[in-house]
Formats: sequence, structure tokens, C-alpha cells
Amino acid sequence: MNNEMFCYQCSQTVNAEGCKIAGVCGKNETLARLQDNLIFSIKGIAAYKYQMEEFGKKDEEIDAFITKALYSTLTNVNFDIQSFIDMAIESGQMNIKAMAGLKEAHIENYGQPEPAVVEKGSSKGHGILVTGHDLKVLEELLKQTEGKGINIYTHSEMLIAHGYPELRKYEHLKGQLGGPWFDQKEIFAKYNIPILVTTNCGLIPLDSYKDRIYTSGIAQLPDVPHIDDYDFSQIIEQALSLPELEDEEKTTYTTGFGADTVLGLADKIKELVLAGKIKHFFVMGGCDLPNPKMSYYTDFAKQLPEDTVILSVGCGKYRFNDLDLGDIEGIPRHIDLGQCNDAIVGAEILTALTEVFDMGLNDLPVTFVLSWMEQKAVSILWSLLSLGLTNIHIGPVLPAWVDETILNVLVENFDLKLISNPEDDMKEILG
Repeated sequence: MNNEMFCYQCSQTVNAEGCKIAGVCGKNETLARLQDNLIFSIKGIAAYKYQMEEFGKKDEEIDAFITKALYSTLTNVNFDIQSFIDMAIESGQMNIKAMAGLKEAHIENYGQPEPAVVEKGSSKGHGILVTGHDLKVLEELLKQTEGKGINIYTHSEMLIAHGYPELRKYEHLKGQLGGPWFDQKEIFAKYNIPILVTTNCGLIPLDSYKDRIYTSGIAQLPDVPHIDDYDFSQIIEQALSLPELEDEEKTTYTTGFGADTVLGLADKIKELVLAGKIKHFFVMGGCDLPNPKMSYYTDFAKQLPEDTVILSVGCGKYRFNDLDLGDIEGIPRHIDLGQCNDAIVGAEILTALTEVFDMGLNDLPVTFVLSWMEQKAVSILWSLLSLGLTNIHIGPVLPAWVDETILNVLVENFDLKLISNPEDDMKEILG
């Protein structure tokens, strides 16, 4: 990590190329990094806000914050470092509102999530594969394909759909193909069926499947048909024209643990904690990425003592959600809360547990061990920090904009910790 800034947003930059050490305007590297951080956090808020608004939900307070925050990053507007730290905390609060609004919309439309065992692999018949986060797009596709002999499969972030009763009621919502977002080139090439990309995490398609991939909503890819009116007749026609998939041997994922389900187990969890049968909870997940260092999370999960429980959220769980970790007297040792759109569930559960155990948030036997990749992860981190949570362990690869300057801000103000290796980190956490 370097300690330089880079700013090229105005015409007074050094040599008209960009300020690399300090801004001609007077902005220093810490302020520059905090402004970058604020913009990334706003991008994350926008992702949740966009999907929330698909269901007709608005929030004027979030709108006003985004306007104020973006304006504050303009040249010669705000040079006060503490007020950008304060605004970053506020961005976390606004992100909680956006995530809560989206979750509320999902529950209103699709019911409270319930635990579901999801088959991974193809079944005999025609098919369409849906990736991304947009449950409304998936619902409309399910409606239009009902009774047509087409199996609908989920990929990556769409796994959580299987936990919602009003989506699971469609018998042709069959299962999952593949795992994290970055396996899509392999998976999309392997299964000769149309692919529908919703929201983010799409990649430039390979020629091997470029003639059968479509986008919808906010997502768009070059030279790929875009569907923005929920008319899926073209993709349905192609699905029926392609050969049927064969029945594969299946493995399973378990997902769909919503706040109601987990908090319904609160008395049992408290009993097991007080009896010393559950010693610690780990919130694990975040983003996944194709980097060998991500094996940290697999190794960490494998090495955890049998008296610990994992609560997972986001694609990071694909590093360990195929492990059979068993249960502790009926409480699963891996409780999958869903994807990044469901991160609010973790916050709701933690808040409720402070009341169950009559403890402060940072006194609970809970440790966050998170991976970090893109902008939504930034907004989620600030959401956790805005709740007052400290001692978050994060890694293994930080975004390039996180240099020692911004890292020191996070460490000094919020006791953020970088992960090292599973053995040492586990020893430090569990003692």
C-alpha cells in the first residue's frame, strides 16, 4: 500500500495531470482517501436504494444525504477530516435504511424467508439461468414460464430466492447452477441454456454463450439484448429451442435463515450459550473473489472448534457452504442469512441478541471475519461501524484505494483488524 493520493477532478491539478502528493487546492492525502471512501459508500447505498425503489419504496432522507455527501466532495467545499469521518458514519446509517427498506419490500412481496435445502445441478428439461440480485425480475420470469416446461435455475447471488415462500411455490424454480459470481464463464459455457443477468456481478461474456445471454434492469453488456419491460418472450422462445439438459447428480446448499427464523431459536441459543455448549459466533462472508488468498475462509471454517457457530452473508460463504459442519443440539453450525442484499438481517439479529443476553453489542460472543471487494462492501462496513461495532477482522485483500492513511483512520477510530492466518487469528479471538 502506498501513501500517495491521486485527484484529477479540476483544472488546477499539477501539470494538468493530477495531484499525487497533495492537492493544489489544499486537500491532503487523508482527506482525498476519505472522499473516495464516501463516494464508494454512496455507490453501495445506491445499489440497495435502486432495488428498493423497484417495489415503489422511497426515502427522502436517503435522497437528501446522497445529495449532500456528493456535493461535499467537490473541489474547495469541505476540508475538515473529522466531518468526512462523520459523514462516512452517516452513510452507514443511510445504508441501513436502504437495506431495511429493500428487505421489507422482499418480505412484503415474497414472505418471511425460511430455511431451504437447494439442489445444485441440472434436472432433465429445458432451462433458463438467472444471476444477480433482482428478485422482482426472477418473479416475473417465473410467472411467464409457468406451465411451459422450462426449469428456472439460480446462480450466485440469486441463491437466496429459494428461501422465500412466494418464489419457492413455483415448482419449476429448480435449484442452483454454480457458486460465486466469478465462476460464471465456466458455468454459463457448461450449460447450454439462456442466461438472464440482473443487477451487478455480470462479466463480459465469452463467445461460447454470447448468443444466449440477456440483461435486464440496471445491468447491461455490450452487444447483448436488453430486456427492460419484463417481456421475456425472446428468452423463453430460445430456451424452448435449445436441447434439454440432462439430469445431473446433485449436491445441496442450505439457505434462507431470515431474522424471524433465527430469533425464533433465541431461547434455545441462550440456553446453549449459558450451558457452555456454544462458546462463540462468527459472522463470516462478504465478497468472494478469484484469489488463492480466499482459501483463508475455507481453512478458518474447517478449523473452528465444534462449539462455535457461523452466521454467513454474501458470496464469501461459497468458500465454506459446501462443508458439513453439523449442528449443536439442533442449532446448525452454519446459518446462511443470505446474500449482500440480506446483510441487514445480521444487524437485526445482533441488535436482538443484545436484549436476549442483556449485553452491549461489543460484549456479545460474536466476531466478524469478513472479506472485502467492491463498493457495497464499503457501505456495509460503515453500516456496522455506525452501529458502534468494533474489532472487525477484514481481508485478505483490501481494495487498492485503502492505503496506510485510510487504514490508520479505520484502525485508530474503530479498532479494525487485518486478518493474518486462521491459526493465529483464531487464537487471538478465542484465547
